[in-house]
Amino acid sequence: MTTVGILGGGQLARMLALAGVPLGLRFLVLDPSAESCAGQCAPLQVGGFDDEAALEAFASKVDVVTFDFENVPASSAQWLVERVPVYPNPQALAVAQDRLSEKTLFRELGIPVPAFAAVDSREGLDAALAEIGTPCIIKTRRFGYDGKGQFRIKSLADTDAAWEALGAQAGTVGLIVEGFVAFDREVSVVAVRGRDGEFKAFPLTENWHVDGVLSASLAPATRVSEAMQVQAVDYARRVAEATGYVGVFALELFCRGETLLANEMAPRVHNSGHWTIEGTEVSQFEAHLRAVLGLPLGEPAMRGVACMLNWLGEMPDANAVLALAGGHWHDYGKSARAGRKVGHATLRADDAVALSQALSSVGDALSRQAQVQPVIARLAEG
Repeated sequence: MTTVGILGGGQLARMLALAGVPLGLRFLVLDPSAESCAGQCAPLQVGGFDDEAALEAFASKVDVVTFDFENVPASSAQWLVERVPVYPNPQALAVAQDRLSEKTLFRELGIPVPAFAAVDSREGLDAALAEIGTPCIIKTRRFGYDGKGQFRIKSLADTDAAWEALGAQAGTVGLIVEGFVAFDREVSVVAVRGRDGEFKAFPLTENWHVDGVLSASLAPATRVSEAMQVQAVDYARRVAEATGYVGVFALELFCRGETLLANEMAPRVHNSGHWTIEGTEVSQFEAHLRAVLGLPLGEPAMRGVACMLNWLGEMPDANAVLALAGGHWHDYGKSARAGRKVGHATLRADDAVALSQALSSVGDALSRQAQVQPVIARLAEG
């Protein structure tokens, strides 16, 4: 029986393990915390990602290694790849860990991106603002996610405050300034590439964020032309082939009219693809496992329409979702904490009208109308 090693023990590792059980797989999770929620579903080895002894023990017990957490040190991934197959490869991981490397790769591949410039000093920030203009966003090149590690500069009057907030990190994780994009909406394409180069993509998904954290995802995205769908998938394919990527990843995009601009890449299964568990023939989690094991990828064909709602801080009452024929509940087994991703729900229906009704019902029951209304409005637009 094949044992899959997962670096990182969060909800993504948990859902990978749940998807792998029907495939007859075993799992071993490595995470620094004994409380990691994946440990409720799979054997857990407690250890640091940069602890060579822990990595040695981990590698000796698994047949292949993957990630649920992109900030695993690329050096650790490289150490492992000399002992056991690792997917995605350390080079792809390293590119995705650094916003400057990532944006540079996109540009080299002919994928449109917002204007950007590296910043390593206060003078460098002034130069970047002179080049890019305001409004813009300054971000850490590494480790920031879900809206963390960034500061929006609305005008030059915000320059000092921005440097005070993030300047100390210029010499450690690095900084990047990105031009502000007046986008119409945010979309993502979740794609998968196998060991043999087979490539497939899930339908384009529209996403809504609150304070930088994903709130809801709708699939398939409405009002998407065939040309836009093809373009998004082509961009994802370019990235996957250029990096020799194996597994599932997400390419997040800004949509402005018919133009798509790349925001960032997530080298792992992704929050905006959680709806695939019930919404497609093969979920992103099963597809990822198939890819890293060298199995046929399967078909990411949709089952009707679907919406994922993220639960942050604490879990609401499940009854309103479970009462629906297409309602599916996912509790990550985490303790409540402000802003923490603790679970999600997916509502699946045969058509947009039925999905709108289900969303309205859940919104009323859970006092979540502010969360569901943007999705309902988009469905009404067709």
